[in-house]
Amino acid sequence: MSNINERGSSIRQRPAEYVQNFEVLQNKCIQKNILFKDPEFDIPDLSSLTNCRNKRIEWRRPKEIVDDPQFFVDGASRFDVKQGLLGDCWLLAAMANLTLNKKLFNRVVPYDQGFYIKYAGIFHFRFWQYGRWVEVVVDDRLPTCEGKLIFLQSAKNNEFWSALLEKAYAKFHGSYEALDGGLSMTAMGDFTGGVSEIYDLNDAPSNLFTTMQNSIQRQALMCCSIIKLKSDGSEKGLKAPHAYSITKVTCFLMKNTNGNSSTIYLIRLRNPWGHIEWNGSWCDKSNEWLCMTQKIKQSLGLVIDDDGEFWMSFEDVVKYFSILEICNLAPDDLIGQNETGSKTKWDLSLFEGEWVRGATAGGCDVFQESFSCNPQYYITLNKPDDNDNEKMCTVIISLMKKKMHRNRKKESNSLLIRFFLFDLNKSKSVPKPLDMNFFNNNDALYKFHSPIYNIREVCKRLKVPPGKYCIVPCTSNQNEQGEFLLRVFSEIKNNLKEFDNEVGTCPINDKIKELAVNTNKSEESNKKLKKYFLKVAGSDKEVDWMELKDILDFAMKQEPGNIRFSNDVCRCLIAMMDWDRSGKLGFKEFQRLWLYIRQWKVVFKVYDKKNKGYIKGYELRPALSSVGYHIKTRTLNTMCHRYANRKGYIMFDDFIMCAIRLKTTIDIFKERDPGNENVASFTLEEWVEKTFYS
Repeated sequence: MSNINERGSSIRQRPAEYVQNFEVLQNKCIQKNILFKDPEFDIPDLSSLTNCRNKRIEWRRPKEIVDDPQFFVDGASRFDVKQGLLGDCWLLAAMANLTLNKKLFNRVVPYDQGFYIKYAGIFHFRFWQYGRWVEVVVDDRLPTCEGKLIFLQSAKNNEFWSALLEKAYAKFHGSYEALDGGLSMTAMGDFTGGVSEIYDLNDAPSNLFTTMQNSIQRQALMCCSIIKLKSDGSEKGLKAPHAYSITKVTCFLMKNTNGNSSTIYLIRLRNPWGHIEWNGSWCDKSNEWLCMTQKIKQSLGLVIDDDGEFWMSFEDVVKYFSILEICNLAPDDLIGQNETGSKTKWDLSLFEGEWVRGATAGGCDVFQESFSCNPQYYITLNKPDDNDNEKMCTVIISLMKKKMHRNRKKESNSLLIRFFLFDLNKSKSVPKPLDMNFFNNNDALYKFHSPIYNIREVCKRLKVPPGKYCIVPCTSNQNEQGEFLLRVFSEIKNNLKEFDNEVGTCPINDKIKELAVNTNKSEESNKKLKKYFLKVAGSDKEVDWMELKDILDFAMKQEPGNIRFSNDVCRCLIAMMDWDRSGKLGFKEFQRLWLYIRQWKVVFKVYDKKNKGYIKGYELRPALSSVGYHIKTRTLNTMCHRYANRKGYIMFDDFIMCAIRLKTTIDIFKERDPGNENVASFTLEEWVEKTFYS
C-alpha cells in the first residue's frame, strides 16, 4: 500500500482548457476529416544534432513511409527497439526493458490507438512526473531521410509504436536534443514512477549480485552503462559511452571436469543498436555453452542470433561496465506474489517539498547555523524485515529534484542535491525540529550524494536497526533554491512524517514581553499618544486606516530609525483588530494594537543585530515563536515567497505584515474552532469575506 503525502506541492494543475485531451482532439480531427498537427511540438528543429547536419530531413507520417503501417506487429518486444542517429541509447535501454513488464508497458503505451480504426494522425502516451501520471499527445509525423526513419525504429519496418514513443518522450523533455545523452534511470523512473539506485561498479558492494537477484524478483528494471572502455573492451565487442539493457539475472550449479560443482553467475544484456554483441566468455558462440545441458539452455532462453542480446558472467559485467542502474517499482505496480512468486511489495511514503533561499535552503555543512533550517522528515521503523537473520530493516531513500523535464539539458547543471540520515534512538535530547545543538553533538548515520555528477535523483539502499530516524534533504550550497520529491521504500511499513512544529500559538517569550513593556514606561509619552489619537479621531473617537497611519507615524517619530508603516500594513492592522467590521478602531482597541506592534518591533530588533533594517528568512521562525506563534517549514516557505526579497531578507514593514496576517488567520480559524479540535467550517461566502478583509 502506498502512503502518499502530497501536501506542500507547488505544482499547479494546468487549466482544463490548456490540456491536450487525446479523445477530444482525435474526434475533432475525424469530424473535420483532417490529420492532427501538434501545435505544441510542431516539426522540431534538429539542426543542433551533430548526426543530423547535412541531411535532408523530411517529416513523414507512417502511411507515407510504408504501405501497411502498424502500431504493433505481433505485440511489443525488446527487439522492436533499435537505435538510430540520436544518442539516446540510455532511453532505448530503458524502453526495451519496459516491454518485459506488460502491465507497465500498457500504461505507458495505451493499446487504444492505431492506423486504421479512428485514425486521425494522433497518438498518446503516459509518463510519470513527480508522483502523478501525465498524458502526452503527439502527431505521427516522424523524421526521415531518403524515406527511412533516422531515429528509433523497430526491427520490423512497418511497426511504429517505438518511434512514436520516442517522439512523445522528446516532447515530454522539451526537444529531441534533450535526449542526446543521459542516464537510463531517468527514463526508467519516467516509465514506472519507481525509485532508481545507481552503483559505481569500480567500487561494487560485495552483495551486489544478491541485490540484483532480489530486485529482479520484485520486477525491477535494470540497465548498465560503460562510460569509458577498458583497454580490451572494444576488441570484445563493447562500446562506450553506451547503455545496455539487463534482461535477465541468474545463477546455477555446474559440474567442472573434476566432478566438483561451482556456482555460475550470469547476466543477460542487450545492445539497443540491435546488433554488435559481446564476444568474450559466455557470448553466443563461446565454448562455455558446450558444457551446458540442453535443459539449462532452454531454462535460460538461450538464443544464438545477431540480435544485440548476449550473456556475460557477473564478474565480467563488473569488470567492463562503469555503472549499474536499478529502478525499483512502486508498490502498486508490483504483481502479487500468487501471480509471479515475487517477493513482498515495498511500502512507500512520499513527500513533496522545497528549499527556499534565505529560509529553508540551509546547504550541506552540518556545522553551519543554517543547516538546521533544511526540511526534516521523521521516519519510524517498528520491526525488522521478515526472515532477516540480522534483525535489520531494508530502506531505500530517494531524493529527486523537480522541474527537470522541460529542456532537461539546460536545467540540469543548476542544483546538486544530497541527504543525511540521523539516528534518533541514542540521543538524550531530540528537539522538534532538530536544532544546531543536536547537529553539533550527533554525527550523521549516513550522508549520501550520487557517484555521478549532477544527477536528477540520489538514492541509497540502507540496512538499519528498527527505530526512529530523521532524513535531512539539502542542496550542496546554502541558498540554492529548488523543489524536491522525497520517497522512502521499505520492506515493512514505514511511518514518514514532517519533523516539525504544528502551526499554532505558544507563550510569548518573557524577555520580549519585558522589553516591550520597558519601551513604553514613559507616562508622558503615553499621554501624548492618547491626546494625538483623540485629536485625529474626531467626534466619533474612532480612526480608519488613513488616520491610523497618521497616528503611527506620529508615535514612531519618538523611536530611533524613523520607521514608517505602509498603507497596506495600516489597512491590515485595522482588519486585525476590527471584530465588528466597522473599518475603524477605538482607543482601547488601539492600545492592544500598540502592544502587539511594540512586541513585534522588539523581536525584529533582537534579530536585526546590526540595525540593517532586515532579518534573514531563516530567522523568521524563531522571531515569530518569540511573539507567540509556531509555524511549520511549509508555512515558512510560503511566507518567504510572499514577504522576502531576492536575497531572502525580510524588511521591517514586511515582517509586520507577516505577523499581522499570521495572527489574523489563526484568530479567524480559532473563532470557528471553539473546541480546539483543529477543524473549522466556513461557507464559501464566509471564507471570502473573512480572508478578503484580513
